[in-house]
Amino acid sequence: MKLYLYLILTIFGVIDMVEQQQDNAFMGEGTKRTRGRDAQRVNILIARAVAQAVKSTLGPKGMDKMIVDDMGDVIISNDGATILSEMAIEHPIGKMMVDVAKTQDKEVGDGTTTAVVLAGTLMEKAERLLDDSIHPSLIIKGYRQAAQKAKQFYEDIADNIDFKDKKNLKTIAFTSMTGKASESSEELSDIVVKAITNVADMIENKLVVDQDNIKLEKKIGGSLNDTQLISGIVIDKEIVHSGMPRSISNAKIALLDLALEIKEPENDTKIQISTPDELQAFIDQEERQLIEMVNKIKNSGANVVITQKGIDDLAQHYLAKEKIIAIRRVKKSDMDALARATSATIVTTIKELSSKDLGFAGRVYDKKISGDAMVFVEECKNPKSVSILIRGGTEHIVDEAERALVDSIGSTCSAIRTGKVLVGAGSCEMEVAVKLRDFAKSVGGREQLAIEAFAESLEIIPRTLAETAGLDPIDALVELRSRHSKKDGKHFGVNVYTGKIMDMKNSRVLEPLQVKIQAINSASEVAEMILRIDDIILGSSKSRGAGQMPPGGMDMSGMGM
Repeated sequence: MKLYLYLILTIFGVIDMVEQQQDNAFMGEGTKRTRGRDAQRVNILIARAVAQAVKSTLGPKGMDKMIVDDMGDVIISNDGATILSEMAIEHPIGKMMVDVAKTQDKEVGDGTTTAVVLAGTLMEKAERLLDDSIHPSLIIKGYRQAAQKAKQFYEDIADNIDFKDKKNLKTIAFTSMTGKASESSEELSDIVVKAITNVADMIENKLVVDQDNIKLEKKIGGSLNDTQLISGIVIDKEIVHSGMPRSISNAKIALLDLALEIKEPENDTKIQISTPDELQAFIDQEERQLIEMVNKIKNSGANVVITQKGIDDLAQHYLAKEKIIAIRRVKKSDMDALARATSATIVTTIKELSSKDLGFAGRVYDKKISGDAMVFVEECKNPKSVSILIRGGTEHIVDEAERALVDSIGSTCSAIRTGKVLVGAGSCEMEVAVKLRDFAKSVGGREQLAIEAFAESLEIIPRTLAETAGLDPIDALVELRSRHSKKDGKHFGVNVYTGKIMDMKNSRVLEPLQVKIQAINSASEVAEMILRIDDIILGSSKSRGAGQMPPGGMDMSGMGM
């Protein structure tokens, strides 16, 4: 028997060797290739490793990651997209997992860790099915059916939300940022809701919120509690002349996309001056042109002028004499924000400036923040662009607060767009997992096993929440399954603060439906793509010698972990 087995193994070894020689002859001796189950195992291993790297950051009790680059710069965060984008991941499968987080962040602004962890778990469950000799095509088919049904179940259990319901909007904002800026989440969620309320527009009977209309400005100093909402725009610039007023009430603002300077000729031009009188006449002419510009601004009624370009020193002097505040070299994005906030029109030619082009702000003033001068344009009547000035004791705190606010704004805007929310704390995942198991029974066949694996993958969210809260994950899952099998148990989830399984309907844990839908889409699609790969071939490159691994090579060391 042993001899028979030895001969079989020898024959297969010879066959593999012959096939490898054929591959080398066809593709070149330097070509490296991984095929079949080996390729699938490598891909699954990488996907699971990336998901494992961010898994512990999930939830309000999630831990932070410290990322140190080659230059010694440090980033401390528990935001999944930030962590993955900063990690040195070179393997192509790892990069695909990073793309999952980036897509999730771009589309809905939150749920990046959820999407990546779910994708990694789907690959883990798929590996077990592959070990049971289930073909990848059947697993993909089952996953696709499960994803479709899961999205339908999410929509079925979702609740409606109204834009006027500020309490629930604040709850969504609060849920999104807990764990990132927990000590100030209450105040920051208030700021987020007020900011969104200000910039929301009704277009064709549809409520539209453009996140770009909420400007985030960071300044180190103070504490997170000093973060404030400005009903207008904060400009990281200073008033150009010391003789100008430092504060103006009832400001009438002129926005210019031109330089208050004498333009130089575009072509090569020679000016011949032979006497001192001609030189003085030339200087006087330039001065008259600048005075005309200043008079045009004054006659329009403006007492604040903000330009995207430069202001001549002489023009600054005359503006100061007229008690007009001037700010120069302001970014294009800030100019657009100022136009929306003050209802001003950006003028490109000084001759066209009139009172109709001016914007209004209740107050314009400069103020030193952490030693740097900043100009505040605030108390606008109906600002369609606002600013949030983020404060914090260190650069790392300010950066993490910014990431928390970005996630919170994105999450709240997603809820407003769809008008539907889900109860969080793992309750919605558990409810959908229970429904998927029932659906799997009606499907039958080997696809049933893939659908059940998908349902088990969804349970990774409540399981991880239980782990980060210090609970026994097995006990938590058993109790959750028991609760969700009953009619009145669909809102039961993991309360990480009390360490109990309880009804989370009234526990201020709400998540937008779109965040969950996008996570299902991203995770299932990347899992299907990875499962389809059964061959990894090293491509040729003229700049690389034979046998060398390319950037993003297939070895584990390329992950940088």
